[in-house]
Amino acid sequence: MSDLFVFVNDRLLPASQASLLVNDLAIQRGYGVFDFLKTLGGRPIFPEEHLARFFHSAQRLRLRVDKTKEELYNAILVLMGKNNVPDSGIKLTLTGGYSPDGYTLSTPNLVITQSPLQLPAPGVFEKGIQLVSYPHQRQMPDTKSIDYLMAIWLQPFIREKGADDVLYHKDGVVSECPRSNFFIVTANDTVVTPAENILKGVMRGKVLELAGRQFKVEERPVLLEEVWTAREAFITSTTKHVLPVMAIDGRVIGEGAPGKVSKWFSGGLGELVMSRE
Repeated sequence: MSDLFVFVNDRLLPASQASLLVNDLAIQRGYGVFDFLKTLGGRPIFPEEHLARFFHSAQRLRLRVDKTKEELYNAILVLMGKNNVPDSGIKLTLTGGYSPDGYTLSTPNLVITQSPLQLPAPGVFEKGIQLVSYPHQRQMPDTKSIDYLMAIWLQPFIREKGADDVLYHKDGVVSECPRSNFFIVTANDTVVTPAENILKGVMRGKVLELAGRQFKVEERPVLLEEVWTAREAFITSTTKHVLPVMAIDGRVIGEGAPGKVSKWFSGGLGELVMSRE
C-alpha cells in the first residue's frame, strides 16, 4: 500500500508519508473505531450502511466526527479517483486523538486508507470453513472497535485445533466470530442468528432482508448445543459474503457440505451486491 494515497484528517498524501504521533490513544490504549467497505468496478458497495455504522461506533466511544456522511463519502470518492484501484477495500479509522496523559480523550484523528481487495480463493464456498468455539464476550459488542486483542491472541489456538476461525460464546450462548456474523438453519429451514452481544454486520442485515422473502427468520439467543445439531451453519461478512460452516469443535454440521439454504443466500447476496455496480 506504500504507493497508494491515504487521507489523514484533511490531508491527502502518499501512504509512505502518512503518520500519527505516538501519543495517540489508538497507540497508547487501543482506543478507536473503524469501518471497512469494499468497492467493485470502481463503485462502493452499501456505503450508506457502512457510514451509518461508522457514525454509530464513533458516538458509542464518544468520538466526534468532524465531517458529515456526505463529506466522508466524497472523501472516499476522491481517494478512489486518486488511487485508481477499482476492486478495493476502504477502511475508515477514527482514533482517540493525541492525549497528553495517554488516558484522556482528545480531538480524534481520521484516517482513510484504500488497498487492493483480497477476495476468497476460488472454491472456498464449496470447501467451507471449520470453527472452534471459545468462551469470550467482546466489550461494547455493538461497536466496531479497533480492539482485536482476543481474536489475535487466539490465532495459535485456532491453528492447533485445525480450524479456520473462532466462534465466541458465553455460558453456552453463541454470539459471533471476530470478523463475521453467524447463522444456523434448523431442521425446518428456519434461519436463526444471534440477536444480542454482537456487531450487526452490513451483510448480516442484507441476508436478513433476503431471508424474509423465502424463510422464517428468528433473531434470538442461540445455544451452542443447537449449533451442533443444526442442518446448516454459515457466516457472513463484507469480503466473504456467505461462507458455509462445515464443522464446529470437530463436529460435522449437517451433511458436512454446503446446504441448499446457504447456496440460496450466496446467490441472492451476490446478485444484490452486483446490482449495486
